[in-house]
Formats: sequence, C-alpha cells, structure tokens
Amino acid sequence: MTTEAQKNSGVQIHPTAVVHPTAELDHNVEIGPYTVIGEHVNIGAGTKIGSHAVIDTWTTIGRNCHIFQFVSIGAPPQDLGYQGEKTEVILGDNNVIREFVTIHRATTKERLVTVCGSNNLFMNYVHIAHDCTLGDNIIMANNATLAGHVTVAEHAIVGGIVAVHQHVKIGAYCIIGGASAVSKDIPPYVLAVGNRAHVRSLNMIGLRRKGFSKQDITEIKRCYTVLFKSSLSTSDAAKQIKAEMAGSVHAKRFIDAIENSERGIARLRLKKKSDVSDDEED
Repeated sequence: MTTEAQKNSGVQIHPTAVVHPTAELDHNVEIGPYTVIGEHVNIGAGTKIGSHAVIDTWTTIGRNCHIFQFVSIGAPPQDLGYQGEKTEVILGDNNVIREFVTIHRATTKERLVTVCGSNNLFMNYVHIAHDCTLGDNIIMANNATLAGHVTVAEHAIVGGIVAVHQHVKIGAYCIIGGASAVSKDIPPYVLAVGNRAHVRSLNMIGLRRKGFSKQDITEIKRCYTVLFKSSLSTSDAAKQIKAEMAGSVHAKRFIDAIENSERGIARLRLKKKSDVSDDEED
C-alpha cells in the first residue's frame, strides 16, 4: 500500500505489490504488479521495477535503474555454509537488469557483500553469484553466469552462455566470446574465447570504439607482446613491463592482473592466419 508520504514523493506502488514496512523508497520509484520488496531494502530515486520481481532482504539499489519483470535480487547465496547471517547486495546507478536475472547476497567468507557498479547491462537470465564484485559499464549477455567470488572490471563484455569459475578475475575492456568456459583470469584489453577460455588477440575494435588514442594502443600492444609473445615467464614479464613502462595506467592494469591472480592468467593460443577475424586485426 502506498502511504501519503510516498504519494507526495512521486512513489508509485501497484496495489498488488507487497512492500515491507522497513523498505525505503526514494522519490519517483515505481513498483510493478505482484512485485515483492523485502525487509531493509533501499531503492534510489527514479528506479523502476517491473512486475513479478523479488527484491529480497538487505538489498540496496541505486538511482535510475530499470529492473524488468521476473528478476530476483538479494536472495540468499547458494552456499551450504550460509546460515542466514546479514549479508548484502549493493547495486549502483543507471543499471538495466533484464528478465530472469538473479543476483545473490554474499556469504560470510569475504566482505559480506555482492557489489555491482553503475551503468551496467545484464541481459536475460544472467546470474551473478555470492561475493562477486563488478565495476561500471559492464555488459553481460544472455545466460552469462558468474560463480562466487568473481571480479569483473570496468567496460568488460561477457558474451552469451559464458560460464566463469569461482575466484576468476576478468580485466577491464576485455571481451569474452559466447559459450566460453572461463577458468583462468582474463587480462585487460584482450579478446578471449573457448572451453577452456584462452586469449586470442587484443580487443582492438573495442579499444577504438572506447576512444583509446594511438599512444594508449601502442602501450597496450607492448604490454601484450611482452606478456604473451616473449619467452618470459609471467612473473618476469610483469617485471619487464614495470621496468619499461613505469607510470603507464595500461601497464599497471596488466601488472595488477598478473600479481593479484589466484587462478593464473589465460594464455595466448596460436592460430592460423585464416582463423583471424576482422575484429582481431590491428
């Protein structure tokens, strides 16, 4: 039921929706038919939630998000050790969350929170498991699935029907091809594909579309060459990149990917020239 205060703030709650008394709805929030808003939920101004959605306990959603029908956010983690402790989901602003997306609360094993940043697009049937941390401007295509404790950096694109193993880190500005199974960390700026996923090339089209300068691309290519096309070990490649390119933000992303990896870095798989598509060429 919509209170007088909510009416005055432009909040619209369909008569069939159920909103817990402890939920906080900011200005101009819209709640669709048969949607359930749980205990201790906070929804930012201008956010729209469609019909038959469930926003469960201890969930925070930012401003101007558009959440479509049949979405579930904030359900308990699929973890046998979880015993109902207070853990959270926190979403930023301007996210578009399409039908049947599921985003689960964290376990008690790390920071007690599953985090998604701002300006993200999660297409139909995306699953984001417990304790994941996602940055901004990410696209996850239909049926892409993140296991627990996965990190996805800004501007990454995760293709349809991609499955990502627990504790994997996906780097900034990379793209993962559809139907891939990702069990190793994906470095920044690359195109990765396969089961198990391997690096195929730099994500050149993506970098150009994002407005990277010639100097940026030169630095990224050099880091890529040292890491994947030299005879150096991964750790020695990181040392050489540090020595050659101190102060480069792009070098730092590569170095961080190497030094902070728990599962190891996906490697380059050699291919025939005939296998190279237009989006992989320099």
